[in-house]
Amino acid sequence: MSDRPSMTRRQRGALMAVSLATFMTYLDNNIVNVAIPDIQRELHLSTAGLEWVVSAYILTFSALMLMGGRLADLLGRQRMLLAGLLVFATSSLVAGLAGTAGVLIGARAAQGVGAAMITPTTLAIISATFTDTRKRNAAIAVWGSVGALAVAAGPLLGGVLAQYVSWGWIFFVNVPIGVITAALVISSVDDSRAPADGLDLPGLSLSVVGLTALTFALIQGHDRGWASWPILTAFAIAAICTALFIAVERRSAAPMVDLSLFGSRIFTGGLVALMLFAFGLFGIYFFTSLYIQGVLGFSPTKAGLAFLPMALCMAVAAALSDRIAERFGAHRAVSAAFVLMGAGIASVFLLGAHTGFAGLMPSLLVTGIGGGLTITLTATVLAQMPAERAGVGSGLFNASREVAALLGITVLGADLTARQQSSLHLGSLPSQAFLDGFRLAVLIAGAMVAAGGVVSWVALRPRSSVVADTAGPNPPLVTSVSA
Repeated sequence: MSDRPSMTRRQRGALMAVSLATFMTYLDNNIVNVAIPDIQRELHLSTAGLEWVVSAYILTFSALMLMGGRLADLLGRQRMLLAGLLVFATSSLVAGLAGTAGVLIGARAAQGVGAAMITPTTLAIISATFTDTRKRNAAIAVWGSVGALAVAAGPLLGGVLAQYVSWGWIFFVNVPIGVITAALVISSVDDSRAPADGLDLPGLSLSVVGLTALTFALIQGHDRGWASWPILTAFAIAAICTALFIAVERRSAAPMVDLSLFGSRIFTGGLVALMLFAFGLFGIYFFTSLYIQGVLGFSPTKAGLAFLPMALCMAVAAALSDRIAERFGAHRAVSAAFVLMGAGIASVFLLGAHTGFAGLMPSLLVTGIGGGLTITLTATVLAQMPAERAGVGSGLFNASREVAALLGITVLGADLTARQQSSLHLGSLPSQAFLDGFRLAVLIAGAMVAAGGVVSWVALRPRSSVVADTAGPNPPLVTSVSA
């Protein structure tokens, strides 16, 4: 029988609310991709306009997450979540009704603003609601499993709605979810906040400008050219803002980000491991979808179904991740999960141009199981953040993940393209040339994720002088060892 403490009804309601909110925002990260042809045809979008339908959401989402998290800490996490839900649901309704490219792109940007208010706030609410470490770890496991389902449900739901209803419904579905989530927030979530120690406006402004510039450069670099003046200027602005941000935070009496946290082995190492995870998994996810549809010839709906078993395995593994970490130790569980996931991604190298649905499953299932078990890393990293900075800590966590994912798409895309062009020059057919590039990309992605396992082992392993290494049947999930 488990000795895990049970959650109260109010805690369960709060967890359901933040899980639904997370599902909604994660869903919109990729639900649009499979409906792009229908949107382009109906709204007569140019290629640039089509790219901005996807990019506008990612740009505002990534750039404003740190600000959203800090404002949630200061203004109240319940009210920030409710405000984010209002913005997100309203902009989703506008996007579904959009009759022009400009309206749709503007609505997508507004969705990103709402998501930036919601996403960091959800983890901050979990931290404030579940003060018991084991309850909090279990709640984060549930939160992670819901996020995993959303990642795979996006292409599937988007494909079904675009193919059998209309593309507008990929946005309309957010409205009832938003209403239900808001009702749960009002009834179950307390409006926790940090002590009023002031708003670090210089740090806040620099973070927004720097993240906007960096995200813009990563999104537009491939099309505009990495050496073009807009991209070089954006990278320069990002670098300057980062340097100024560090200088401002060191001198601020109430810094937005406590830079001393980066002196913690667990926090810094965990953040690096998280970025390697996002680089590899999300970086290759986009190209895997192209492989399944473009090379294997799957329809959008069938392609979505191919990802569903992976998502279910990821969700189940995430739900069990805290128990496994308690049994074997966080450093062992997370490191093994990274290596398993890296192996699953790299094994796609063995697939060919005639692989069927069943042939995809071993690689995708192994990737899903490994990916779900890494959710312990989230609990471990966030445990290092002071409670009064839970929102900005979550914002930092999520912004790092989004930037690493964009970087993964950029780098892996460049590797894939270079290998593809080389193969074409040698006389390969276009589909075979793409497959050659894709195989190289999955090897690189798998290696990067597996490297996250090494980083996790070093970062999370308890020091024997402070904490005994798994000194019993249920070693602590999150250690309190400082660097």
